[in-house]
Amino acid sequence: MMLRYVRLIFAALLFFIAATSAYAQQGYRLLTPNDFTGAVPPGSGFYVAHTSCDVTMKYDVQKYRGDYRLTFNISLLLNRDRSWINRQMVTNANMMDEVLRHEQGHYQIAYMMQQEMITELNRVRYTGDYQRQANDVFKRIDDKYRQMNADYDSDTQHMQNRKQQAAWVNYLNQEVARASNLAMNN
Repeated sequence: MMLRYVRLIFAALLFFIAATSAYAQQGYRLLTPNDFTGAVPPGSGFYVAHTSCDVTMKYDVQKYRGDYRLTFNISLLLNRDRSWINRQMVTNANMMDEVLRHEQGHYQIAYMMQQEMITELNRVRYTGDYQRQANDVFKRIDDKYRQMNADYDSDTQHMQNRKQQAAWVNYLNQEVARASNLAMNN
């Protein structure tokens, strides 16, 4: 039995990093200001916040009747030490709510990625080339959610376009509910 590790680096506001900092692993949940303990980096400019999550894939392999069975563990981790809010730019409670609502969207995208990986990786019939097969699925899903994350920030103008932000909040809430229902039924 072999244990393989694959790490994914998620661009823009979701950075996937090595496990050297403090992480919080959990199921889906709402973010709070306490989830953002990282330092605001120099040169962050007009950015008010950043959410850092990891989606990691680990699997065990067993050969069975000429095929390979892979047992997956796909984790979603919120990296509090790399997530930050520039509290000097947040002037009141309503603005904090807006910032958290936007950052929740980035977390939701990571959650949706995790759930799709669980579903898709478990659908594949693996052969002797199982590592490439699993990595191909992982990369395809990673690419999809990288683009979604970029589209989210572009469409919402980093939460400045309130109409687009509301549309994305609605869409992401529906998708998270759908993904959660699928997860509960599997």
